[in-house]
Amino acid sequence: MPDYAIFPALNAGLNATSAVLITTGIGLIRAGRRTAHRGVMIAAVVSSTFFLASYLYYHYHVGSVRFTGQGWIRPLYFAILFTHTVLAATVVPLVIVTLARALGGRLDRHKAIARWTYPLWLYVSVTGVVIYFMLYRLYR
Repeated sequence: MPDYAIFPALNAGLNATSAVLITTGIGLIRAGRRTAHRGVMIAAVVSSTFFLASYLYYHYHVGSVRFTGQGWIRPLYFAILFTHTVLAATVVPLVIVTLARALGGRLDRHKAIARWTYPLWLYVSVTGVVIYFMLYRLYR
């Protein structure tokens, strides 16, 4: 039987990479560096895509992982998990539409939706790392 233990850390690393790339990309576009922004944001999409594939593969084989924390941390964990999960489902189509508009040269429409995509995508990426630490490092 294969060892799936590397996947949670790999997934957290991919989420962290996505968060850094998203933040970098926003800084680049604000600085007027459109070409660099484009490259970094495509890298963020690739990182997030690898994360999603890895996450689905891991949970297909391992199933659900129970949170064992008790006390005040338990409702905090589930509040973060709930918002993360709902927004993760929301952000996937937003990222696809945002990317398609940019690659299609419809920059005014890209900018309009990117204002929503950016904070949601960043939140999902960062909370993915937080969930990893809470689930696999603090209470294992």
